[in-house]
Amino acid sequence: MTSNSISESTKPNIYPQDKDELQKVFNRFDANGDGKISSSELANVLRALGSESSPEEMSRVMKEIDTDDDGCINLEEFAQFCKSGSNADAGELRDAFQLYDGDKNGLISAVELHQVLKQLGEKCSVQDCQKMIGSFDSDGDGNISFDEFKEMMTKSSPKQRQQ
Repeated sequence: MTSNSISESTKPNIYPQDKDELQKVFNRFDANGDGKISSSELANVLRALGSESSPEEMSRVMKEIDTDDDGCINLEEFAQFCKSGSNADAGELRDAFQLYDGDKNGLISAVELHQVLKQLGEKCSVQDCQKMIGSFDSDGDGNISFDEFKEMMTKSSPKQRQQ
């Protein structure tokens, strides 16, 4: 079994409900497409999001996520880390949220999301970002609040669950 193939019997226990989204996020981190996220790939994404992490911080993060101690994060480890987001320290989620909340008003707008995705090299329009936000915008205000962000990081969209 390769590092990014997971047996059908383990998928429900590891993956959030939206497996495709998890794979897309993993692929954004995995810049060279080798099926693993290296420390440098992780650092590059965090830097693009405006977070300058020290080598010590990167080492700590890698050690936390890299459960098989091979020096890289595979899809299974990444999925497990995302799944544990519901148990994650509220401060960590808040820090992640603030990377997207450019104007620090407590909301992530389509424009802010677009700006971050653009910094990551993603080619999408503000309208695409509005659609993404619409999937998790449970109060219909056109933005993602911190509570909606927490929901987004740990579960499928409210609109997907209603279908």
